Amino acid sequence: MHAIIPAGGVGSRLWPLSRRTEPKFLLDLSGGGRSMVRATVDRLAPVSDGAVIVTGAAHAAAVAAQLEGTGVEVVAEPSPRDSMAAIGLAAAILHERLGDVVVGSFAADHVITDEAAFHRAVRAAEAIARAGYVTTIGIAPTEPSSAFGYIEQGDALGAPLAGRVVVRFEEKPDAARAAEYLATGRYLWNAGMFVMRSGVLLDALAELHPELHRGLLAIAGAWDTPGRADVLAAVWPTLERMVIDRAVAEPIAARGGVAVVPADMGWSDIGDFDALAALAPSPPALAVAAEGAWVHATRPVMVVGIPGAVVVETPDAILVTTREHAQEVKAVVDRLDGPLERLR
Repeated sequence: MHAIIPAGGVGSRLWPLSRRTEPKFLLDLSGGGRSMVRATVDRLAPVSDGAVIVTGAAHAAAVAAQLEGTGVEVVAEPSPRDSMAAIGLAAAILHERLGDVVVGSFAADHVITDEAAFHRAVRAAEAIARAGYVTTIGIAPTEPSSAFGYIEQGDALGAPLAGRVVVRFEEKPDAARAAEYLATGRYLWNAGMFVMRSGVLLDALAELHPELHRGLLAIAGAWDTPGRADVLAAVWPTLERMVIDRAVAEPIAARGGVAVVPADMGWSDIGDFDALAALAPSPPALAVAAEGAWVHATRPVMVVGIPGAVVVETPDAILVTTREHAQEVKAVVDRLDGPLERLR
């Protein structure tokens, strides 16, 4: 398997730690001594024959510096076109070079604490992908969360393939609907991990999104030639923006062509400060009489009588919220403008 690692997005729910100039995949949020993108590359090394990271041109140098010596290729996209274009470009480049190979897409900003379970899931997904399925790895839910999309499982594929047919993908539900999902025992969290043959992915794009398919093949055909820059500059801005779930996974699932490997591997996308607080203890601070509070600051901070409080200090900004309202940070950050634009 050849790993594709899309490294994009700002992670604005983790503002002011994560910014456009230094998004969360460049940070060591788990306290393990490595950035999230470096940890992702290291985690994939035992189950892949190499990796391609697709990131924005503004972050390509920083990513390359963190991955020096790993042999990982960094593909710089001139502007954000969402996950389908990023993953599709890397898959098309690998297909142009190597033919119909198995590729797996894994986000650069997730944490997995049980790497052995992750490796077992990836190997199972690779075997299913070789049989022609678009394969995803679904996370065993630990609570009725409304922060994630869900995958409904259907019938087992049958030996030797250790997975199940995907009935459908569901968008993020409200808390009541999420509880209903968990009660059935059929649903998994959608972590956005996809494993498939490059030919299967490109054939699906040719059928479902022919213009995007043509554009990606044109760029991939010129990638290892002197004409790369000109073709990329001309074609990339014309590519339709879409996420891989809606572009490929959902329509292919509707015809029974998507499979899922259930996994319990200590996964977190660290999507907000509630998730970060659950994963990593507060850095040194002073929190008194505030159960579940999480503080990140360069000076002592006392939190009294505010359960689940979140206080984050950086040199130019301070955030005060609660873990309950952590998902709402993005909406506030998105409204920053004028003199505050620099804080995004």
